[in-house]
Amino acid sequence: MQKSVRQQKLLSLIRAKPFSTQAALRESLERAGVPATQSSLSRDLEELGVVKHRGHYAIPKANGAAARGLLSLDLSGENLVVARTEPGLASAVAVEIDAAQLPEIVGTLAGEDTIFIAVTDRKAQRDVMKKIWELFG
Repeated sequence: MQKSVRQQKLLSLIRAKPFSTQAALRESLERAGVPATQSSLSRDLEELGVVKHRGHYAIPKANGAAARGLLSLDLSGENLVVARTEPGLASAVAVEIDAAQLPEIVGTLAGEDTIFIAVTDRKAQRDVMKKIWELFG
């Protein structure tokens, strides 16, 4: 099983319902046909920036990000990060991301409320997500 597929399913599960333990997350992954060891799950959670909030795993949102339009960042494939924004703010958010001149970013493409952020490789996806959250934090 590819790591990116496992991580996408992990994010999907965390968004769908609250999980309080890694064991419960791992069990749900297994039921979904996505095998994972405890150590790979732990690494995935760290790489994805997943944190425990009020006893449950959560995908963090930077405090000031929503006020500036950014709502979420998700991995897609091996070279893409997809940003969701408030309606009408994707271009403004993309301009701010472009202005940061992050070396891992190849380019951005903004629509109404979605931005495709092309990055150099899979490792760059996680680095870019962290840097963008810091930028909007």
